[in-house]
Amino acid sequence: MKYLTKFLAIFMVSAALVGCGERVAPNYAGVLMENYGKEGKADFSLQKGRVNTLSPGTELYQVPLWEQRAQFENSLSLKAADNTAFSSKPVYSFKIVEKRAIDVVFENKQLGSGDEFMKGLEDNILEAKVYDIMKEESRKYTTDELMANGGSLKFEKAVQDLVEKEFESKGLELITFSAQLNFSEKVTAKIDSRNEVNTNITVLDQKIAEQKKQNELEKLITEQNLLKSQGITPQLLQRDFIDKWDGKTPLYGNMPITLLKKE
Repeated sequence: MKYLTKFLAIFMVSAALVGCGERVAPNYAGVLMENYGKEGKADFSLQKGRVNTLSPGTELYQVPLWEQRAQFENSLSLKAADNTAFSSKPVYSFKIVEKRAIDVVFENKQLGSGDEFMKGLEDNILEAKVYDIMKEESRKYTTDELMANGGSLKFEKAVQDLVEKEFESKGLELITFSAQLNFSEKVTAKIDSRNEVNTNITVLDQKIAEQKKQNELEKLITEQNLLKSQGITPQLLQRDFIDKWDGKTPLYGNMPITLLKKE
């Protein structure tokens, strides 16, 4: 009876310990920190199923492995190379690479745990890095370049490539990214006016080119007519005169011998 009581006591304590643990939810990566993380990354490990978290200095981080969608709450203030101000409100999505989950938690454990962890990661780490990249990259483009056909897409692609590399270094996979640039009405009106002027200049250039071609054509026609007129030789003129002369009408002045008709 004594041994049975002892066995039941041990069983109940074990059951209590197991029951007080945490279970890693499906489609989450469980990262367990032990010993308060004093030994650095060596105190972090990937876990699945139920995990004992009763030991002092132990904490289980559960990070979602599905796609996370994020949007800046406030627009970013940017400046182009010509010092024109414009704004952007990026929208992006990403997910944590499962085999890098320990890196993600270890580098950002100060952000808290649970839902706070992902929210803190987006607000304090990722958005700040995206802003720094966009602010630096925007200085490489003029307003005209950004607002030209395909200009904003070129800028967006350059930013996306840089953000993708930055996220990869942090154990994240960037899935989608949209910069969503916005220019003030004043800047837009100025660019539209400039584009209209450029269009008018293009039309004038076409008309000038057309007139030059027309002048060249008229010049060719004139030269052709001149060549035709120069084709009438003295011999042809003499033959035409002889054909029209009756052989009797007196002629005055020097008369070429070729004008004499034979009887």
